[in-house]
Amino acid sequence: MRQEISSGGVVIFGNAILMLKKYNGDWVLPKGKVEKEEDYEQTAIREVYEEAGVKVEVLKYLGKIHYTYKNNWEDNDQISKTVHWFLMQSKSIYCNPLKEEGFIEAKFVHINRAVDLAKYVDEKKIIRKAIDEFKNNIE
Repeated sequence: MRQEISSGGVVIFGNAILMLKKYNGDWVLPKGKVEKEEDYEQTAIREVYEEAGVKVEVLKYLGKIHYTYKNNWEDNDQISKTVHWFLMQSKSIYCNPLKEEGFIEAKFVHINRAVDLAKYVDEKKIIRKAIDEFKNNIE
């Protein structure tokens, strides 16, 4: 089984969270593979910028999630993936989806809709955690 480590962000602007729509209609958070010479935080910042054109400031490490999936391109190629998540803040609502990565839309979705819109259960959990952490930071 192949190991993959990625990093991503739950990006907040005002009362909205950045979401990306894939070509298949799934809404996801920005994330990507950690490159050599990068730490998890640097990867998350880079991936948010590459996938959505959003510059961010990291507020807090949210934790990691782990899952296994099957690579569609190769028979029986199982991938064990760990994703490190960060709570981030943007100073601008401007975003632009990276079409080369299969994203057809990028937008900030109201905080109350983000969990329902997210495709994957583990991303729903990390969004809930990010919302709680963000609200605690403000108070």
